Amino acid sequence: MMTESGTHVTKNTVVVIDDDKNILELTSLILSKHGFQSYVADRANEGFELIATHSPELVLLDYMMPEMDGLSALQFIKSRFPDTYVVMLTGKGSEEVAVELMKNGASEYILKPFNNRNLVERLKNVLRIREIELHNRDLQKQQVQLLSEIEQWNLDLKRLVCEKTEELHNAHEEIVQSEKLAAMGYLSAGVAHEIRNPLNSIALFVQLMSQTTTEPDQLEHQTKIMKEVDRIDSIIRKLLDASRRTRVISSTVQINQVIDNAIEAFTPQIETRKIQVDRHYHCVPPPITADPTELEQIFTNLFLNALDAMNRGGNLAIEIFAKDCRVIVRVSDSGHGIAEDVLPCIFEPFFSTKGRGTGMGLPVAQRIARMYDGSMEVERSSPEGTIFRLEFPFYN
Repeated sequence: MMTESGTHVTKNTVVVIDDDKNILELTSLILSKHGFQSYVADRANEGFELIATHSPELVLLDYMMPEMDGLSALQFIKSRFPDTYVVMLTGKGSEEVAVELMKNGASEYILKPFNNRNLVERLKNVLRIREIELHNRDLQKQQVQLLSEIEQWNLDLKRLVCEKTEELHNAHEEIVQSEKLAAMGYLSAGVAHEIRNPLNSIALFVQLMSQTTTEPDQLEHQTKIMKEVDRIDSIIRKLLDASRRTRVISSTVQINQVIDNAIEAFTPQIETRKIQVDRHYHCVPPPITADPTELEQIFTNLFLNALDAMNRGGNLAIEIFAKDCRVIVRVSDSGHGIAEDVLPCIFEPFFSTKGRGTGMGLPVAQRIARMYDGSMEVERSSPEGTIFRLEFPFYN
């Protein structure tokens, strides 16, 4: 249907279900005259088919029909076609019948005989109510959807805040540790020369004394002095190592070979302490870009700590595999584990639980790993042992 201005107007559709053919003809004429699209049926089942086919806004339904009573037909229509509003027609009505029909979903109740104007006005009124109710229903759906989206946004925001808070905490920890290492670098660089000069003099005089000494006790004391000199020199070298990791390495190295070399250096201790070494190399790992000497220092520190934790025998296991363009190494021991209150501090410079430790082994090892875009962390620790996990990127 077109208006004078040329705009298209959609007709409201009405299905009329009544066993009286005169009523069907009359209502069809009235509805067509007032701009409705109407379809008629004299049986309930026929009417249901029309509703399913045309999805009408309204149904005019006779209360008294031979095949199915109007109440049953009303209940069927409301259960199957909830967007179709039903107006009941009856020649024998009462307040009790009207109340029952309204409770079961009827939108209007019209007594026969009806006049044309009253019928059209009441149908238009039902259409207005229908439009408002369907609009409200859509708004409610939108509200539920919006509330669900807001709830999801809140969850995403909370998750993002937690992630950023964790990142900020980790970044702060990194800065604190870097500052400690930087301070240690300045300190060690300035002090190393002053310490090494008298240290070299001590070592020289001890060597001269050992050439003229024949008494066993004196030789033993001189040997102990030299060991302490070597230990001091080792501490100085570790302090300097922590601050000299700035050069760019372009060569590649096989990490399994580095690990094998590091283990070989501990062969005497491994045999003496009767430690079982298990190597699980699940693949030939792709080469990584790194300095082999620096990588070996990582595993030397790890193996040294593991052996210290297994004075009376045990198991040292090394596992290597590749995943997601990263070489992964797991180093585990069967020692006594790391105490829970100590665990957060083991990568802090100068922290040590050993009486003669410098607290630099693990911080330096972790710093080397991070220099090559890798990572080093404690995967698990318990009274049954500790597992360190290291990851290094490789490039195909």
